[in-house]
Amino acid sequence: MKESVLDVLIYLFDNYMDGTDDQTEPDREELTLELEEAGFRDGEIAKAFDWLEELARYQRASEGVEPYVTQSVRVFSDQERVRLDPDCRGFLMYLEQIGILTPVHREIVIDRIMALDSDEIDLDQVKWVALMVLFNLPGQEAAYAWMEDLVFDNQVGLFH
Repeated sequence: MKESVLDVLIYLFDNYMDGTDDQTEPDREELTLELEEAGFRDGEIAKAFDWLEELARYQRASEGVEPYVTQSVRVFSDQERVRLDPDCRGFLMYLEQIGILTPVHREIVIDRIMALDSDEIDLDQVKWVALMVLFNLPGQEAAYAWMEDLVFDNQVGLFH
């Protein structure tokens, strides 16, 4: 079975990032052992931890930064267009238009999507990455809740 970095991230998100502080969080060694026992490969586990560390850097960098509104247009690079089909790109723009993502947060989501070890990204993967990014950004509780509904209810709304 070929597991991806995103599969490892979703496993960690489902099991450890539920927002409750009731339990003591395991350290990296404990998590690695648990992930190996769950059937994930060492390489994918290491990439997932690197992915999360980079996301944590974004979290620290965004603390105290006020979101801004812009009338700019996002032009996707050739590499982004290859990996993100029109539905994925449209969904990211939709999230920004309805206020779930700010332009800065959109860029973090795109960066984290591009950091996945996958040639093609589908819409469900984009939703999960956006959810994980919002979960880790301070002050984004309302946007996270809205995104959580989109991920778990599988309701994407209209793209007009």
